[in-house]
Amino acid sequence: MNKRDYYEVLGVAKSATQDEIKSAFRKLAKKYHPDVSKEPDAAEKFKEAQEAYAVLSDESKRRQYDQFGHAAFENNGMGGGGFDFSGFDFSDIFDDLFGSGFGFGGGRTQSNRRAKGHDSIMRINLTFEEAVFGCKKTINVDVNEECDNCNGKGGHGEKTCPTCHGSGQVTTEQRTLLGTFMTRSTCSNCQGKGKIFETTCSKCRGTGRIKKNKDIEVKIPAGVDTGNQLRLAGKGEAGYNGGANGDLYLEFNVKSHPLYEREDNDIYLTLPLTITEAILGCKKDVPTIYGTVKLTIPDGSQTGDKHRLKGKGVEDVQTGRKGDMYVILKVIIPRKLSRDQKKIFEQLANTDLEDSTEFKKYKEYI
Repeated sequence: MNKRDYYEVLGVAKSATQDEIKSAFRKLAKKYHPDVSKEPDAAEKFKEAQEAYAVLSDESKRRQYDQFGHAAFENNGMGGGGFDFSGFDFSDIFDDLFGSGFGFGGGRTQSNRRAKGHDSIMRINLTFEEAVFGCKKTINVDVNEECDNCNGKGGHGEKTCPTCHGSGQVTTEQRTLLGTFMTRSTCSNCQGKGKIFETTCSKCRGTGRIKKNKDIEVKIPAGVDTGNQLRLAGKGEAGYNGGANGDLYLEFNVKSHPLYEREDNDIYLTLPLTITEAILGCKKDVPTIYGTVKLTIPDGSQTGDKHRLKGKGVEDVQTGRKGDMYVILKVIIPRKLSRDQKKIFEQLANTDLEDSTEFKKYKEYI
């Protein structure tokens, strides 16, 4: 069968650099690899690109090909002639394309590498006061830590895996009508570590990690709110192969308060007034989170009037700056009146309010 020109296969010029050749093959490998491509002739095109790259990426073989063409490899061919690339290592290409240890034609295991442990999250309930002023909490957590009996290795008497000879992977050669394909997979004997042990650790049963229950005292900063998180570095899951522990995140849920409402760092309080207090004005004791203050209510106050108490809000968890407190007035209308009280209000009914802005605006639509 006539073979296509290798430069044509990769879609590069004869003067192409090694970087251009490698880039061209990467694109074709990603497009036609049989494990990812759905095109009917993907396997054949992938094999053709493999062969072209195996020759052109090797300066010596490239010179032979440039001088003699496909005839340079006829004596080494398989299945009717051509270059035998079954021993060629494509791992550097497939590592970049599909990730190490993914099983696409090669790849180096990462099982031996240090890796940070998984992060954990725990939700903590706080009272309104605990969130505003901060507090200390003792939390109980289950964490996976490195086994102190085997130092996280999982066993004793470490030695090189005889199956993969310490590489962590095994190479499999598959011969088909389209040619030979080389694939690598994680060694099942050592799970990609490249090492095995004479005896399995009895404490962690070979996992290298053990679960421990701990009480941890945590200082909750002042000003946290629902949804805020606090990071406890190194209190998460144990790392792998000696890697650092993950982190534990505390996420807060603040209970509502019967009197106060919080909006960011500001606090809102609804202050009830009698009709008399609203009409004549008065002084009222107002409870703040820092103690009681005296607030002067001017005469003629209305429901919805807002009074600001500067610096009586919540301390910002980042800057320490305090928000404000807003007192919202609400005039309470009595549901029942005595006969004498009714007479008083009947006298008030004669008060002329027709010239007020509110009444004038209303009358425009009557």
